Amino acid sequence: MRPRPRPGRRLIAAALGLPLVACAAAPPPNRLEAVTPDGRLVGAVTVPRGSGWCLDWNHSVTGDPVADCYLNDGGRMVLSHAFQPDFAAGLGHFPGRGVFRPGRGDGYLIDAIDEPVPGNAYRLRVGAPAVDHRIITDDGQRLPLSARVAGQPVILRLVPAPSSQDLP
Repeated sequence: MRPRPRPGRRLIAAALGLPLVACAAAPPPNRLEAVTPDGRLVGAVTVPRGSGWCLDWNHSVTGDPVADCYLNDGGRMVLSHAFQPDFAAGLGHFPGRGVFRPGRGDGYLIDAIDEPVPGNAYRLRVGAPAVDHRIITDDGQRLPLSARVAGQPVILRLVPAPSSQDLP
């Protein structure tokens, strides 16, 4: 026996004598793009508002895992938190910028950074294959930067997703 279909909003509104109110659709997800300085698209992942991604890599000196994590805050790129294995070259906590906490394993977490990224974009020189720069979204999408453009500069930028009107 098949289950009975559930009545739709129109039928319920009509039965109750209520006006049908259209629900606002959720805004389309933004795209996190990696582009070369001349504008060539290296890759992109979708990032819905309220969700995020991490730029993960292996420290070039120690080889330990490092992560800078971002949030799509209403269409703004915001540095949320970072995981660092130690105070190796170029790493560390700066007073007044986030909350220093013990992290997973032997590392530490800098939490509650909540720092908007100016212009929703920043430049990154992608590391060698051993560094393995990669983007991993909250929903598991992966963008392997070192595998695609090791040693090259890219711009990581959060942009509105193309609308259906923009598609050919």
